[in-house]
Amino acid sequence: MTTGNKDRLELAALETRVDELIKTVENLAHENEALRSQQASLTAERAALIEKTEQARSRVEAMIVRLKAMETRS
Repeated sequence: MTTGNKDRLELAALETRVDELIKTVENLAHENEALRSQQASLTAERAALIEKTEQARSRVEAMIVRLKAMETRS
């Protein structure tokens, strides 16, 4: 094998590897975008659930206060 042929083969192999790396980077970028979107969605859902929990806690606390008030009246 001549040096020119060897160089061409090495260059072709390098080009193939670079193409593979470009595809990997693109795939990772898409995956990263999807994960960021999922994280934002889950963060919003968590905030909504925290709000619902706080509302339920407030209602339960109000019920306890009313029940205690009814007990003291009796």
